[in-house]
Amino acid sequence: MAAPTPRSASRLLLLCAAAVLSQGEPSLMMDNVSVVEGEVATISCRVINNDGSVIQLLNPNRQTIYFRDYRPLKDNRFQLVNFSSSELRVSLSNVSLNDEGNYFCQLYTDPPLEEIITVTVLVPPQTLVINTQKDTATEGEEIELNCTAMGGKPAADIRWLKGNKELKGESFIRPMEEKMSLVTSRVSLTVSREDDGVAVVCLVDHPAVQDLQIQQKLSVQYKPRVLLSVSYPQGLTREGESLQLMCTVMGKPTPEKIQWLRLEDNLPENAILSGANLLINNLSKTDNGTYRCEASNSVGTSWADYVLYVYDPPTTFPPPTTTTITTTTNTILMIIADSQAAEEVPMTVDHAVIGGVVAVVVFAMLCLLIILGRYFARHKGTYFTHEAKGADDAADADTAIINAEGGQNNSEEKKEYFI
Repeated sequence: MAAPTPRSASRLLLLCAAAVLSQGEPSLMMDNVSVVEGEVATISCRVINNDGSVIQLLNPNRQTIYFRDYRPLKDNRFQLVNFSSSELRVSLSNVSLNDEGNYFCQLYTDPPLEEIITVTVLVPPQTLVINTQKDTATEGEEIELNCTAMGGKPAADIRWLKGNKELKGESFIRPMEEKMSLVTSRVSLTVSREDDGVAVVCLVDHPAVQDLQIQQKLSVQYKPRVLLSVSYPQGLTREGESLQLMCTVMGKPTPEKIQWLRLEDNLPENAILSGANLLINNLSKTDNGTYRCEASNSVGTSWADYVLYVYDPPTTFPPPTTTTITTTTNTILMIIADSQAAEEVPMTVDHAVIGGVVAVVVFAMLCLLIILGRYFARHKGTYFTHEAKGADDAADADTAIINAEGGQNNSEEKKEYFI
């Protein structure tokens, strides 16, 4: 035999439970009801294992509302929704606080059975009010806000929010008539200029209502905030140039007085005021100093300072000049880059000039060699001619030389000639 599956086992358990219940004693089942005032409440009596006994529903005054499917109570707000041997369901429209209480569901068995159904009527707060000690606060001041929820049932729970931050408040509950309550919550906070225009929210948590809230925007006065910026120049301030400073002021109330001054001295004569701006033309080093933009309102006075330092005008450099020094052996090249700070460039030899000089020297030497060669060649020819003439009658070389034309006698004549 196959084992039973989990699903078949569950079915078996349900059948067994139904069989047990069907064989048990009659019993009543009901649920308590919470309803908002003015809405519809549904009251239900459920019977298990009814043996045919009669079901009826009674109000808090023990007056019969329904006996089976018959309504003895002359209140048209009660209407039959469902009737069977296992249930008596009734609706009550336009619920009021007078309808709150314990309702009784009865089953006429032996002995009779009775169960209680509690109907609770919820009443949302009728009025939500927020107020402050003063409409306008001053920066740094501690203020108090109060939020009041009137007429709620049960008592409302009040929370505080400022932006995304929850504030911690203190609540007080005062009972009112007909089980109503008046709830007041108080919160204190120190305000800053960033809080100006920010909404503080009073939020109510209550089972009878959703998104019930009220807000109060803060109004905070604060002394001016002063910011300085340079319109021009965008860089160093130099002699002869112009300087424009812009003064931006924020405050509440709007600052009624904005002024420029120079610490420890008067403003220069070339300074021009235009609204909140300061213009200084044709800067010089006598304009150096600390310049202050000062603003005031009913809360206080604030300022911002600018320290002016005037630099020298930009230097104009002359074009580079080249000086050439020539010698018989080399050339020295010197470049002066700045008249105020001259630097000597290492001397370099002009190889082209050296080559030219060497060529001239070589050429002169060659010419000198050619002239000397021609000179020696001519005198050598004359010597050989005279030697040949003396050899004609001479017995030997010595005699030929003596007998040669131009011998001793001629030598004497030449001596006289040179002298």
